Amino acid sequence: MSRLGKKPVQVPAGVKVDIAGRNISIEGPKGSLSFEFRSEVEVAHDEGGKAINVTVSDELIADSRANRAYWGTTRSLIDNMVVGVTKGYEKKLQIVGVGWTGTVNGNKLALKVGYANVIEMPIPAGLTVTAEKQLVTVSGADKQAVGHFAASMRAKRKPEPYNGKGIKYLDEVITRKQGKAFGN
Repeated sequence: MSRLGKKPVQVPAGVKVDIAGRNISIEGPKGSLSFEFRSEVEVAHDEGGKAINVTVSDELIADSRANRAYWGTTRSLIDNMVVGVTKGYEKKLQIVGVGWTGTVNGNKLALKVGYANVIEMPIPAGLTVTAEKQLVTVSGADKQAVGHFAASMRAKRKPEPYNGKGIKYLDEVITRKQGKAFGN
């Protein structure tokens, strides 16, 4: 049994849930998200109780361990969608380096991070990116899209342990290393 999958997903007021076949779409104040769940999982919405229940039939639970994993994963993804359309997700990144900055030009993020050329990254639809010199904030309703864009931005210039330069998450701690020892 999936301990996480058994918990119903609470739907707050102002959030609209629509289930059609294997597709679930959730709409709220921060936007709308949709997701196609697997055929092994059944999703039902209780209008009166304002909860979404994710279930797997008993014969499928006994059939394979993967079905139990789909059960918990589907419940977590639906919960992330509900949180995303109500509160949203946000990642903050810091650019560390002398003269290194990030700026938003229309729908592109321009990074000056020590290379000869400026790195331009297109901002995906549904995300909001703000840049204030060396602090870049990525926010949006889709948890996966926010995390993916932040990770791809960080991958352009990963923080290095000797000087501490690079693009890092705001709460990330970079363990510094001592350089070469000179002299005797």
